[in-house]
This record gives sequence, structure tokens and C-alpha cells, in this order.
Amino acid sequence: MKVMAAAIGCVSIAVAAVVSAEPPAGAAACSGCRPTSTRVTSPAPRLAGRDQAAIVKAVQDFRSGTRTGTVMDRIAKGFTDDEIQAIAAWYATQK
Repeated sequence: MKVMAAAIGCVSIAVAAVVSAEPPAGAAACSGCRPTSTRVTSPAPRLAGRDQAAIVKAVQDFRSGTRTGTVMDRIAKGFTDDEIQAIAAWYATQK
């Protein structure tokens, strides 16, 4: 029982660290168009809390040209696969 409580505590700490961690390199590029507050109205949806796989797919589609955009297709071309994964993982953990 003590082991399980310790494991739950460690997982909670790890999740809290990820949620409050500084954004990875490249994530700042998103804040120009994507609102960070739920009180802001924007045609570009918030990324916080979205599914990581969906974010990765969208950025990869922009990068490959499968999905078109006004500027996102150009921005996405500047990201490596690892950067896309890191940015998507960070946004997925944000509230």
C-alpha cells in the first residue's frame, strides 16, 4: 500500500512538473495566432489541452503541404519532427 501511494505521489509530481514546465523551443511561434486565454476570441483555436497526436498530425500536414494555411504551412517547415513532438506534448499538458 505504501509503495502504491509513493508511486501515485511520484506520478502526480511528474505531471505537475510537465504542466508547469517552460514551453519548448518553437512554441512561442504559436502564441502569435493562438490564444492562450479562454476569454480571447480567435478564429484559431486554443492548443492548450488538445490531443498531442492531433497537433502533431496537423503540423506535419501543414509542413508537407497536405494542409494549407496562410502562414502555418511556412512556420511548420521550420520545425523538425522532434520539435513538433515536443511542442505538441507541451500544449497537450496545458490547461
